[in-house]
Amino acid sequence: MPDTARSQIREKDARTSHTVRTTSQPLQRVSAETKERDSSFVMASYHIHPYYELYYVEHGACRFFIDNELYDLHAGDFLLIPPRTPHYTRYLFGDCRRSCLFFRDRDLEESVRQHFPPLSREAPVMDIFTTPVSYRPQFEQFFRRLSAEDQIQDASSEDMSHFILQEFLLTCGRCCEYPEKTPASIHTGDRQILTAARYMSAHFREPVSAEMIADAAGFSTNYFSRKFREATGMRVHEYLVLLRLKSAALELLSTQDSITEIALRNGFSDSNYFKDAFKKMYGVSPRAYRS
Repeated sequence: MPDTARSQIREKDARTSHTVRTTSQPLQRVSAETKERDSSFVMASYHIHPYYELYYVEHGACRFFIDNELYDLHAGDFLLIPPRTPHYTRYLFGDCRRSCLFFRDRDLEESVRQHFPPLSREAPVMDIFTTPVSYRPQFEQFFRRLSAEDQIQDASSEDMSHFILQEFLLTCGRCCEYPEKTPASIHTGDRQILTAARYMSAHFREPVSAEMIADAAGFSTNYFSRKFREATGMRVHEYLVLLRLKSAALELLSTQDSITEIALRNGFSDSNYFKDAFKKMYGVSPRAYRS
């Protein structure tokens, strides 16, 4: 193990520089938005929210870092982002027009869920799928209709948005293409960042150092730290904290072990910091989350 003079990835560093942005305000109804982005747009931080997001690229391309992977999305691609999944977007390829659909579990009719492959599984997971060119105007019209209902806000608009969502997802289930394995980015530098992310995913319970992670990616420590932040929007120790919190959250629900035991097992040396970080990400204390 490296000596203590070497730069360790410690939770205490995240106390002052953790920049994950959590949207804790609940979603009131099905909603949609469409925005133009270009390479000058930079997200301030990773983004987390307690509801589903269905992200669609109308034209152009963008890059996502999500769930331990890097993906390039192109025109006609959908990305389903489950609740509480940290994600970050970069617009490295020029102009991009993207639309987002936001909804909750209770907005889904069970019969519709069964016809929409990404949500027909036992547990929701991140998924990427593509719509054929001939259907793209229809999906863009869905987004326009939902955006219009957001503006109308009359006695019928909430029910109207609910039924547009069902039609939207049924159409996705009928005509979209669902690859067996989503391809990762083909860029060599990004593969090295991906290698580092996977290394952290395998070793986040250990006191890993910046040097160890950089070595796994084939970079010098300083260059890697800068490159990782540019690619993902997150500092290395912030990503480690997210991995640790995600694992701890699963253990809170699946074991009867004490909160301190779970914190220590998942790489936190300070149970009080673990409780603070957990509440910041999930909006409740570990004890309340377990309840």
